[in-house]
Amino acid sequence: MKKLFILICFTLSISCYSQLPKGFSYLSDIDTTIQSELRYITNNNFIGKPIDGYEKNTVIISTPAAKALHKVQAKLLKFGFSLKVYDAYRPQRSVDHFVRWAKVLNDTLMKQHYYPDVAKKDLFKLDYIASRSGHTRGSTVDLTIVDIKTGKELDMGSSYDFFGTPSHPFYPKLTQQQRSNRMLLRNLMLEAGFKPYAKEWWHFTLKDEPYPETYFDFPIK
Repeated sequence: MKKLFILICFTLSISCYSQLPKGFSYLSDIDTTIQSELRYITNNNFIGKPIDGYEKNTVIISTPAAKALHKVQAKLLKFGFSLKVYDAYRPQRSVDHFVRWAKVLNDTLMKQHYYPDVAKKDLFKLDYIASRSGHTRGSTVDLTIVDIKTGKELDMGSSYDFFGTPSHPFYPKLTQQQRSNRMLLRNLMLEAGFKPYAKEWWHFTLKDEPYPETYFDFPIK
């Protein structure tokens, strides 16, 4: 029976140990050194509880994007730094969870930490919440840089997923060090073929993403 199972898997050219669609990889299979902290599997996010579709603390991303991140990581390691991924591929069911939450205006559990200066009713209008996300296409990643020696994230001037102008990449009230840290991340990602997002210093999408019009919904596990 075991031999038959292996033969079936080989014949169909699929992995018996992974249900990832063709063109996707676990980031750890491409680079074992990149750190991660998937916020949406925890309570530490703008909703305040785990998000639908996040079943395991593992980073999934399109294979071309994973290989591009590996190039960035190779450069950072030379100077004692590492990438740290907060989110990559995001199932459509997770985005749907965000949308449902955004419509319940009295659920503001995490407001003071994540959106203190933004009215929840305006999250759609200001493009902080949308019914479609580039993450769901598989080649968008949210990330920062960590000092390997201390284990601390570099000071970027605002926390991950903070909804507000301090998270805009060129926010004018940054210190010189905060600005330098943001530009280090931005320049490395640009060199690797990613494009930034105008409202979030942590958000990048592979320019030549393999699935530019496909929104996936397989769970992260």
